[in-house]
Amino acid sequence: MPEPLIFALVAAVGLAVGSFLNVCIYRLPRHESLLLPASHCPACGRALTWYENIPVLSWVALRGRCRTCGTRISVMYPLVELAAGAIAVAWYVHFGLSFLFASRLVFALALLVLFVIDLQERILPNMITVPGAIVGLALSFFGPPEQPGWRDSFIGLLAGGGGLWLLAEVWLRVRHEEGMGLGDVKMLAMIGAFLGWKVMFLTVMLSSVLGSVVGFAIIAARIGDRKYQLPFGTFLALVALVMCLAGEPAWSWYVGRFFYR
Repeated sequence: MPEPLIFALVAAVGLAVGSFLNVCIYRLPRHESLLLPASHCPACGRALTWYENIPVLSWVALRGRCRTCGTRISVMYPLVELAAGAIAVAWYVHFGLSFLFASRLVFALALLVLFVIDLQERILPNMITVPGAIVGLALSFFGPPEQPGWRDSFIGLLAGGGGLWLLAEVWLRVRHEEGMGLGDVKMLAMIGAFLGWKVMFLTVMLSSVLGSVVGFAIIAARIGDRKYQLPFGTFLALVALVMCLAGEPAWSWYVGRFFYR
């Protein structure tokens, strides 16, 4: 099959999956079924036709509004579809059509859902993080040598979930305020299961730095104060997406830079 056609197919599948991810992003926080009812306008309830469900193009053709009631359709819908398509293509370029491509793509798309839900709702659904941790550990038994083995995955799951839970518990007892929720703990367990304990450790560090920078910027811009609740899961998802592609080289650089000088 010609390479351009493969790229087109991978992108098309990514866009189509992105459309389903939008359903997950909208319905999971509301504890609604992902299958029923069919896609519909949240405002007027009218079921969407097939040509209103074409990724990106339908939103553009409808000018971002419901055809019946005129309610504005969030730009987040086409952005999620485009992001899913771009991730699918980028992962194909990096991994090729391989086991690692499939496993890391499933992980990346789950991260995309968590990124948006935590950004909008400040929650991280158990329906993604808990099965995600189990799937990540299970896949570690069958992956190629370049994927973390089951030991690294198991340690990552325990250290990610247990370590962050311990940190949150210490913060609660010392400061008498909640530093992070259990959703972050379960999400980090999932990241550790998929990427291994080493890359999980880097993910926590970089996410904390990124969150601190954004937090200081928010305070400096007087958008919020020190009590402003940052969606840490969003930062975890963003950094973990990068670590999907650059995790092992980043770990090698980190160890060489700070431990073997």
